[in-house]
Amino acid sequence: MEPKGPRGAAGGGLKGVDRRAPPTRCAVITPHLTKRAARAGSDRRSPEARLDEAVGLAAAIDLDVVFKGLVVLSEVKPATYIGSGKVEEIAGIVEAEDVGLVFVDAALSPVQQRNLEKAWSAKVVDRTALILEIFGSRARTKEGTLQVELAHLNYQRSRLVRSWTHLERQRGGFGFLGGPGETQIEADRRQIGERIIRIERELEQVKRTRALHRTSRKRVPYPVVALVGYTNAGKSTLFNRLTQAEVMAQDLLFATLDPTLRAVDLPHGTRVILSDTVGFISELPTQLVAAFRATLEEVIEADVILHVRDISHPDTDAQAADVKDVLTELGIDTEPGGRMVEVWNKIDLLPPEERERMVNTAVRAGETERPVLVSALTGEGTSGLLDMIEAQITAGRVTLSVRLPAEDGEGLGWLYRHGEVMDRETDADGLLHVSLRILPERVDLVKRRFGAAQVRSAG
Repeated sequence: MEPKGPRGAAGGGLKGVDRRAPPTRCAVITPHLTKRAARAGSDRRSPEARLDEAVGLAAAIDLDVVFKGLVVLSEVKPATYIGSGKVEEIAGIVEAEDVGLVFVDAALSPVQQRNLEKAWSAKVVDRTALILEIFGSRARTKEGTLQVELAHLNYQRSRLVRSWTHLERQRGGFGFLGGPGETQIEADRRQIGERIIRIERELEQVKRTRALHRTSRKRVPYPVVALVGYTNAGKSTLFNRLTQAEVMAQDLLFATLDPTLRAVDLPHGTRVILSDTVGFISELPTQLVAAFRATLEEVIEADVILHVRDISHPDTDAQAADVKDVLTELGIDTEPGGRMVEVWNKIDLLPPEERERMVNTAVRAGETERPVLVSALTGEGTSGLLDMIEAQITAGRVTLSVRLPAEDGEGLGWLYRHGEVMDRETDADGLLHVSLRILPERVDLVKRRFGAAQVRSAG
C-alpha cells in the first residue's frame, strides 16, 4: 500500500507539505531503548522529557500534533526500527486520527522509513529530516540558506539506496560510444554531488567575507560576546533586552538560526559586539554540526561566551551538558574560570522557594564559577549581567594617561575607537589629558600614534 501525500525520491524533508493548506495532522513517536544508558550521555533526560521535546519540534514547523506516544524497545528492529506489534498498533491510530505525517524521533535508515510508510500509509520523517525542515524555515541570510541546503543534500544523498526501485531505470549513454548509460540513482547522486560542491564553494566565500569582517572588528577593536544555549533557553529575548533590537524571539524551538550581531555600550562606555546564535539540541544530527560550524565561528572567536540556561526547565542540567558537548566538539574550553559564564535565565518562572535556593546556590559558588541570574523577559538582573561582561572584558587591561592638544579632535576620536576612554580633562595649558583603558598589546600602538613622551602608565 502506498503512503498518502507526496514523497520525494530522496525521502527527506517535508517538501511536499503545502503550507497554505490546514496544518498537517501529525503523530509523534519517541522510541525509548531500555539499554540507552549504555550510550554516552543518552540517559541525561527522562523518556517523557524526550517526548515533550519531540512534540516541541513538531510544533516548531506548524504540524498539528493529534497523537504522541512513547514506544519502549529492548532492541532496534532492522526492518522497521520498532516491533511489528507496535507498528500495527500505530497503524490503527494513524487511520483513526487521519494522520498524514508520522514523526519518529530517531535516526531511521532509508529502508526503515520506507517500510514504515508502507505500513502506516502516511509520510514518515525522522529526527534529522524534521530538524532540517525547521532550519530551512528559519534561515534568512544567504549563509544560513546555503548551510541548510548543504545539510539537506547530504541527508538526501544518504537516502539514495537501492530500495527505491524507480531509481533503477537506466538512461542512454552520452557521446559517441553510447554504452549502457547510468542508472537514475547514479545520475541523481552525481547531480547532488555537483550541487554540494557548488554550495561548499559559495560557503567558503561567505566564510572568507565573515573572516574579513572579524579582522576589521579586531582592528577597531570591539570585543565579541556570544550568546549560546539550548534551543528555547531565551537567548534571543536576552539579546533583544541588551541591545534593544527586534530579533525574532518566540516560544519555539530553533526560533533563531542565522547569527545576529549588534553593538552594545556597557555601563562604563566599553563597546562590545553581541552575537546571537542558533540554539543547540540533544543528539544534533552529524550533518548539522558540520554544516553550521561557520555559523558558530562567532562563538569560537568570542572574547566572552554567555551560556544562557532556562533555569526553570526540569531538564536544565541535561540541556547544559548537551551544550557543553557541542562546544567541546568545536574546541572551546568550557571549564570554570575561562571565558564562558553561565547565565541562569527565566528566574521569573521559579516558585519563591526554588528561586531562593537558586540565589543561594549562586552566592555560594566560587567567583570564577558564579552564575548570573536574570529574567530576559522582565529585565531583572540584566544590569548586573552587563557589569559582569564589562569586568570580564576589561580584566587584564592597562590604564594609560595620554596628553594631546585639545583641538586634536581626530586624535581623540582615534582613542575612542581603539580603547576605552574613562575620563578626560583639559589643563591650564590647553592640553587634553585622557584616561584610557586598553589591551596590553596595544600600548605600543598608542605610543607610536601620540609619541612615547605623551603617554604614561596610570596604573
